Amino acid sequence: MLTKYSQIFFDLDRTLWDFDRNSTETLTELFFRHNLDTSIKNHEEFISIFHEVNLELWDLYRRGEMTKDVLRVKRFQISFEQFGINDDSLAADFGDEYLEISPKKTILIPHTKEILDYLAPHYTLHIITNGFLATQQIKMKNCSLDKYFKSLTTSEVVGHNKPRPEIFHKALSFVQATKDESIMIGDDLEVDILGAKKYGIDQVFLNRDQLVHTENITHEIKSLIELKEIL
Repeated sequence: MLTKYSQIFFDLDRTLWDFDRNSTETLTELFFRHNLDTSIKNHEEFISIFHEVNLELWDLYRRGEMTKDVLRVKRFQISFEQFGINDDSLAADFGDEYLEISPKKTILIPHTKEILDYLAPHYTLHIITNGFLATQQIKMKNCSLDKYFKSLTTSEVVGHNKPRPEIFHKALSFVQATKDESIMIGDDLEVDILGAKKYGIDQVFLNRDQLVHTENITHEIKSLIELKEIL
């Protein structure tokens, strides 16, 4: 399809790489590896608690109120405390092993490869992510996503997290892209979409959970495959 765009910027986690399923697989493995079933009856409840805690702490990290090193361990400390487990050594081990295993998982959001194969011949593709550089590089390499993308911009390197305009500016300026020719695709309404909108570039909201909202955005889709109708 002929469009005004030539530069497409994607978020990574939950937009292309299925964070929730990959994380759940990893946590399940670690739960039984460390024999947590002897003190926590339901591993699914533990995983649910972890994901809630992780979201809260990532929000603090995004606002600059927590460092990545603290985040990596604290999310497990707090999760364990919900079940009466106060073991800093276990939390540290869990944090290290989680970071070792999870990025190597390869479950992608449905239609990821299909839509990238469709877009790559016609557009220059990029990633903008709040994730850690080394971790995101492992994810992309293991899933064979790296071959599709010209650039990877991370908040860790830039020093600003989405939705701050600085990270979008850095991503575009690094590849000499203009706002008019660029579009941002992501799953987080506040972080990806409203951040891009405030910076002044068009957006595609991947609303897989059908979040109800009143924001005026450029495009909204429920599945990546719908990008064929836009781009």
